[in-house]
Amino acid sequence: MKYDDYIAEQEASNPAFREARERMRPQFEFRKALIGARLAAGWTQKELAERMGTKQSAIARLESGTQMPTLDTLYRLAAVLGVDFTITPDASVTVRPHKAA
Repeated sequence: MKYDDYIAEQEASNPAFREARERMRPQFEFRKALIGARLAAGWTQKELAERMGTKQSAIARLESGTQMPTLDTLYRLAAVLGVDFTITPDASVTVRPHKAA
């Protein structure tokens, strides 16, 4: 069974699984946005970490979801990547190039 099929089956048959997955959606969306922004910049995790003054392992933890970013980290990510992260109440996360005021 493919992963996507398994997830769909669990969501259809297991309300607790569905609820947990919905609660985690903002984290998944953020991880996807972060990885996408890094890849769009053409950087490895190590290159992003060097530009932020941190370690590659810190970027890996953010991208894997084992660590949630602080507001300071979000600010530094946005500044280094040159993007704006937008997080809305419906749990969507978007990334747009930063436009100077």
